[in-house]
Amino acid sequence: MIHSLRFRLLLAFILVILVAIGTVSLFASFTLTREVRQYEEQVDQFRFTRTERLIIRHYIERGTWVGVQPLIEQMGTLYGRRVVLTSSSGTVVADSQGELVGKQYQSAVPAKPLVPRGGGTPVGTLYILPNEADPTSAARLNKAINLFLILGGVLAIIVAVVVTIFMSRRILKPVRALTVATRQLAQGDFSHRVQFKDKGEMGELAQTFNSMAESLDRYEMLRRNMVADIAHELRTPVSHIRGQLEAIGDGLIQPDAKTFSSIYEESLLLGRLIDDLQELSLAEAGKLSLYRQTTDIVQLIQKTVDAVRAVATTRGIVLTIDLSGELPLCDIDSQRIGQVLHNLLDNALTHTPRGGAITVAATHVNKFVEVSVIDTGEGIPPADLPNVFERFYRVDKSRARATGGSGLGLTIAKRLVEAHGGKVGVQSELGKSSRFFFTVPIVT
Repeated sequence: MIHSLRFRLLLAFILVILVAIGTVSLFASFTLTREVRQYEEQVDQFRFTRTERLIIRHYIERGTWVGVQPLIEQMGTLYGRRVVLTSSSGTVVADSQGELVGKQYQSAVPAKPLVPRGGGTPVGTLYILPNEADPTSAARLNKAINLFLILGGVLAIIVAVVVTIFMSRRILKPVRALTVATRQLAQGDFSHRVQFKDKGEMGELAQTFNSMAESLDRYEMLRRNMVADIAHELRTPVSHIRGQLEAIGDGLIQPDAKTFSSIYEESLLLGRLIDDLQELSLAEAGKLSLYRQTTDIVQLIQKTVDAVRAVATTRGIVLTIDLSGELPLCDIDSQRIGQVLHNLLDNALTHTPRGGAITVAATHVNKFVEVSVIDTGEGIPPADLPNVFERFYRVDKSRARATGGSGLGLTIAKRLVEAHGGKVGVQSELGKSSRFFFTVPIVT
């Protein structure tokens, strides 16, 4: 319960309310105390002045303090204060409470000397004492405000509880859905999706989760296909080698040069497949070593094309090079990029019929050189274009080894180009042609 989101939201709301109330109470108390004190000082000054005038008038009219007691009592009742009047000698001549008359009196409270009009010697002193039993107006006002703030705080906390319950249900609903979906993913069920439509952050999180689940589902399918494809690719040469050896052991065929040559070819195929898998795993782990150096991309293209020209001629395919202008030097691992171009050419030769043509082109694009391999082959269906660089993926679903190779050439090419900081892509028109291209960085 303590670690739940609902409790944390409630605690956060309560802390904010308490801090706000405490801050308002502190500033209100300070400000009100100052303002009320100034107001009371002004009121006391007004009371002194008004009482002084009445008492001075009484003294002037009678020439003595005799009979002033009723007036002092009236002032004490009016102001709710104790009013004391002393003569010039300090003897109390009037007291609103009637207890100090005839006694000597001195007080630390503010006093007002009474001077007749026209000046002269003071004829007495007026004291208006505070009511000790009654708190000041500032204290009463602060108490009332604090009580109001406390009641408001209690009401705010109640509202916060209600709002927290409502908001937590709304917030926790997609969170719970994501939790359930995450558990399903952890158990290997990648088909589960979060059904939550919202334009806010939670909706974006749900969409991101669904995208991740779709990617995982797709990668899981590719992984299973890869395992099946690896088993398929390994089974055929292994079965052939085993069959040949069993036939030799049973005396059905002679262990002559032709037989050993056939076994050797199958072992080479196994070795190439294992090398391809190892190279692909290193590239995907980011541990592929690149020996980059300044390279003339034109010479590299010519050298790679010359290496496969004989195969193209044998198959009746015209192989040409089209270089647009002078190309800059490139910062690449020439052996790896040569391997990329060789893989693309092998792919083009596989899917280009007799009488077709393959063109290798290169152009300078910003800080890269773009190399293209264009064929007049069978083309690629649009649905298959996003997957042509996946492991073991073949447009030919029959996966015929005679035309399909190991199924890793394009995947390895993609990883090698990306290791150089370049990009690889494909454009195709079904039944007409395909264009595979990649970019490599130039020397800057």
